[in-house]
Amino acid sequence: MNDLEAHLVVPGRLDASLTAQRGDVVAVVGPNGAGKSTLVHALSGLVAAGGHATLVGDDLLARTPRDRDVGVVFQDQRLFPHLSALDNVAFGLVARGTAKAAARSAARDWLERLGIADLAGRRPAKLSGGQAQRVAIARALVTAPDLLLLDEPFTGLDVGVAATLRIELGRHLADFRGITVLVTHDALDALTLATTVAVLDAGRVAQVGPPAEVAARPLTEHVARLVGLNVIREGDRLRAFSPAAVTVSVHAPDDSARNRWQGVVRGAAPHGDAIRLQVEGERPLIADVTPAASRELALAPGREVWLSVKETAVTTYDARG
Repeated sequence: MNDLEAHLVVPGRLDASLTAQRGDVVAVVGPNGAGKSTLVHALSGLVAAGGHATLVGDDLLARTPRDRDVGVVFQDQRLFPHLSALDNVAFGLVARGTAKAAARSAARDWLERLGIADLAGRRPAKLSGGQAQRVAIARALVTAPDLLLLDEPFTGLDVGVAATLRIELGRHLADFRGITVLVTHDALDALTLATTVAVLDAGRVAQVGPPAEVAARPLTEHVARLVGLNVIREGDRLRAFSPAAVTVSVHAPDDSARNRWQGVVRGAAPHGDAIRLQVEGERPLIADVTPAASRELALAPGREVWLSVKETAVTTYDARG
């Protein structure tokens, strides 16, 4: 039996199953409105849900949010503004009956682990976004919960701060003996932190598997874009290809290649050594071109283009997983 067995139903928003074992890090990905945060809120008890959920044999849905052995980190931290960083972290232990001195000692240890022990006396208003998120993570981990819920913990942080915090969090999750559910919109989180990726689409689980497997054969367009692939559905088959395999021209290709589409450039931005184009048309696609080609063809937003790809560059697989 899995340590987490859940089938959660929130009418009109969520009807999804999730399983995990201790030590697992499950990254939950999907487009806006897919039900990712609803899933986290249902597991934590902040949203009423039907169905069933057991956590290490305990009936999770029968418990109040306060009584669930769950730690939660939200993207907006939700720290208590009137408490210091130290007392914010100690709060969960004190609420569970731990003596204040012992709780503060444990809290100070976690602040030390996350490199912010010198900020123990500061209130949230005096912390930067990255510092506040470290406090929130420490507050969630200090109680050693059976289930850790991370709801887009790096959103809104400076890129450099997020990268550093991702590395630090990964180190702590490697030693964490509970189950982690990480909601993210960043492929890097899913590929570097997770042991399993669960893809939500319209409130339901569309795909579950190891990160490399999901990245190689995404079953939804959102995940394909997330990992940098183009995916086209044809009945029960999916056809995937890399943006680097796409040829971009401003005139219709002379050959009769099957894989060609007309569209309009909607966005262009640096992507490594290339320029990545977002092209809207019969099919929304992404294509990588060299900076020189971008200049030569004037590939700015609004430019009409043709895209084509060789059949040998296309991977075809079953859309049912």
